[in-house]
Parts: sequence; C-alpha cells; structure tokens
Amino acid sequence: MKPHHFVIAMDSFKGSISSIEGGRIVAAAIHDVFPDSETRIFPLADGGEGTVDALTEGLAGKIVPVTVTGPLGEKVSSRFGFLAEHKTAIIEMADAAGLPMVPAPKRNPLHTTTYGLGELILAAAERGCRDFIIGIGGSATNDAGLGMLTALGARFLHADGTPAGIYGKDLADIASIDLSHLVPVIKDCHFSIACDVTNPLTGPTGCSAVYGPQKGATPDIVTKMDKAIAAFAALAEKVLGKTGAAELPGAGAAGGLGFAFSAFLDAALKPGIDLVLDLLNIDDALREADVLITGEGRMDEQTAMGKAPVGIAQRAKQQNPKAAAIAFCGCALPGAIAVNDHGIDAYFPILHQPGTVEEAMKPDITERNLRQTALQVLRLLNIRS
Repeated sequence: MKPHHFVIAMDSFKGSISSIEGGRIVAAAIHDVFPDSETRIFPLADGGEGTVDALTEGLAGKIVPVTVTGPLGEKVSSRFGFLAEHKTAIIEMADAAGLPMVPAPKRNPLHTTTYGLGELILAAAERGCRDFIIGIGGSATNDAGLGMLTALGARFLHADGTPAGIYGKDLADIASIDLSHLVPVIKDCHFSIACDVTNPLTGPTGCSAVYGPQKGATPDIVTKMDKAIAAFAALAEKVLGKTGAAELPGAGAAGGLGFAFSAFLDAALKPGIDLVLDLLNIDDALREADVLITGEGRMDEQTAMGKAPVGIAQRAKQQNPKAAAIAFCGCALPGAIAVNDHGIDAYFPILHQPGTVEEAMKPDITERNLRQTALQVLRLLNIRS
C-alpha cells in the first residue's frame, strides 16, 4: 500500500535553509513521486538557537525587534516572536544575554546580567502576550535571574535598604527581597521554559561549577559564586515560602535562570522539544501519518540524546507505531547510527560529491542536494509499496 499521509517536520540546516524551507523542499519532492498524497509541514526546533525563527514563521507570527540591555549592560538589538492569535511570545534568552555577545577577553559571570531578558518579557507583555515559551540555552550569565527579576519589578536590597545591582557579583550582597513592586501583568503570565539540562542550582554539578568556566569564571570565582547563589536561593525560598526549588532538575540551567523562573514565576521547566511539539498541536497529524520526514544539518550521537529529529520521531511512534520515520541531514558522523534505536528508522546524508563545507552549506546547493536525496528515497518507497 502506497503511503498517502506525510508529515514533514524538519529542523533547520543552520546556515543554509530554515525549518520551513526544508519542509517545502521535501513536500515538493513528495508530490513529484506521490501526486495524490497529503502533506503537512510543521516547523521544528528544540528550544535552542533557531526556535524563534522556526515557530514564528511556521505559525504565521511576526518577529518584533526590541532594544534591550545586553549581558555587559550595554544596549543591544534583540527580538521575540509574536503569535498574536495565541497571545504567545517565543523568546531565546541568548538573544538578550547570550555567550557569543560577550567578547572572550570580557567573559566573567560576575559582570554579566539577564536584565535584558526581563525587558524582552515586558515588551512582549505590552503587546498582549500572556503565554511565554522561553529557551534558556547559551547564556553568558550566572546571576540566578537577578537581572531579569529586577527588570520585572522585583527589588533586591542591601542590608541598609539600598538597591543591589543587576550583575552576578551583586548576589553576594543581597540581604532582603521585596516583590511588592513586581509589574502587575506578570501575575497573569504563564511561562514554559525550554530546559534540556538537569543540573541543580549549586554544588559540584550546579551552574557555577559546571558552566561557570566556559563563561570566564576562574576556580576562585566559581567558589565565590556558588556560595553567593546558595545564600540567595535560601533567602528567596524563605521569602517565597518554598522549599526544594534549588534542587529541582534544571534549576542550574542558564546560570540559575531555571531556579528564578520556577521559584519566582511558577514556571514549568520542560525539555525544549516537548514544549515545541505541544505548541504545534502535532499529535493529530502524526496519528494519521504513514511517513514522518524530519532532519537537521548535522546528525551525530547528540541527536539521539533528545534533539529535535529524535524528539519528533519518538512522538510519531507513540501516536502511530506503524509510521515510518525518515531523516535527512547535511552530514552524519559515525555516532549518528544511535538514532536508529531512538525512533528514526533510517537517515540519509544529502551530500552528493566531495567539496568544502562552505560550498556544501550554500542555500542553493543544500536545496538541490536535499531535493535530489528526497526524490531517491521516495522513489524507493514507491517501488516497495
């Protein structure tokens, strides 16, 4: 029996084609081979880089540019995805406080802040957004959300009642917390946080010890920040009347931003791919699918650890165990074979001849290679049907 229902959910081939562009290329190939088939294209991302673009384009939203405070306190150009119909904002915290925004010689988590992320949230709330999907990967910060919460109206005070600052170094001097000035609209907002790490807030597997060094922290800074964040968390839990928030899996994500969202804003910390797929409401389409087609730019052993193609393939198998799951990729490293044990039935690199990486990643070359590879796989499906 020939396949009739196709679901296409491609991750972007970063630097080459977007998620939706990839989907359209494959859909055109499907209709060449199976002209009477039904195809449905969905954007795909996992909460990391590219999530704003993929979901905003795929769900007919718009990108809203915003000027915010960058990780070093300077003004930077940022943005969020605005889904007016859903009153939803799609945000990548790295657009306001990402590690690439800080030159290597200036990297030091004592001197970076998440204040700009709070400004992004406020800008989206002013547009009418009440639901937020926020990816928190790639941060340059280790301020436990101090900057973000300050931008949202929370007040963090020294022992003499004067305001504390907004940087990682200022956590050590906080003696009291006043939430009475929190921007009122925040109480009506719901936050879903794309968080793909399980680190607690402090200790040997906490944010300072594990991620601090890549953000410029020396061993001495790691020790000082871990102590300061532990004291801050203890004070916050006392003020909020909560216990155990610092030990939650993911509390240490993005320099303690996971803790700030869960403790102060009652946010849910979830795997990024699950958040994206729930927003897309893709399950009905997957139940009818004969074939799922997914993919990404580079497939390796990390793909099998829950990245977007495996996430959608596993969801497809849950909804319809008989559906075939096929993936295309720009290249495949030896470890990619692990995806066959995690929902993807077969994967196909699209390169057709030797060449440089730069040449292979040109959008027109990627489009040609993806289309040709898809056609060959689909022709085989047609023969075997």
